[in-house]
Amino acid sequence: MLAFVPMEYRYNRFECQGQRCSFMYEERFGHPETNIPPGTLFEKLPDTWVCPKCGGPKRNFQFWSQYV
Repeated sequence: MLAFVPMEYRYNRFECQGQRCSFMYEERFGHPETNIPPGTLFEKLPDTWVCPKCGGPKRNFQFWSQYV
C-alpha cells in the first residue's frame, strides 16, 4: 500500500548535462558549500548560480527524478 506524501515533503533532483559532469543538485540537501540551504527548490536558485563541479550555467541542468 502506498502512503500519500504531501507535496511539501517531495523533493526533486536535477542533473548537470555539462560534458563529463553529471553533478546532481538535490533540493532536499541544497548545497551548503555554496551557501544554498537544504530545502531550496531548484527554481528558487538565482539565475547566476552555476554548477559547483564544472561551472556550467543553471540552464544546463535537467530534471532527473522526484523523491520523498
